[in-house]
Amino acid sequence: SCTENTKTVAEHAANILNADIYEIVPAIPYTSEDLNYSNSASRTSIEQNDPNARPQISGNVENLEGYETILIGYPIWWGQAPKIIYTFLESYDFSGKTILPFCTSASSPLGTSADNLHAVCPSSVRWLDGRRFGAGTSRETVEGWLSDMGFSSPGEGECKHNYIEE
Repeated sequence: SCTENTKTVAEHAANILNADIYEIVPAIPYTSEDLNYSNSASRTSIEQNDPNARPQISGNVENLEGYETILIGYPIWWGQAPKIIYTFLESYDFSGKTILPFCTSASSPLGTSADNLHAVCPSSVRWLDGRRFGAGTSRETVEGWLSDMGFSSPGEGECKHNYIEE
């Protein structure tokens, strides 16, 4: 996210679980003009209003088949996940994997964003209930959430979970 809030939560989770991070980077970076929410002609306004928009991603995940559980984080744009998250989910085979979504927003809730993302995944994906985090989310808050979701730190069961963040 342009505010670093999503990155911060992802880094907390990765540190807690000793996990990998993959950053979803747009092939064409977003400028401040692109992110102007009050301009209906801005790039993100146009993308978010087009159900078929799928911005290209720079790079790819190697060995996705080696991961069983993925946390996917994203900022809330216009009440939903950015369209590049749809691009990501549609670019890989997540069959049989577990996905735990989280979003960051100053005020918007998770809402239907996770349900809409789940809809583009194969039916064999185990999609867990996600959570919204605000700015300045502490490591302790993320740790409590992960614990509540049944994810323990390595050494508390020697599991390793993996994250993907926007």
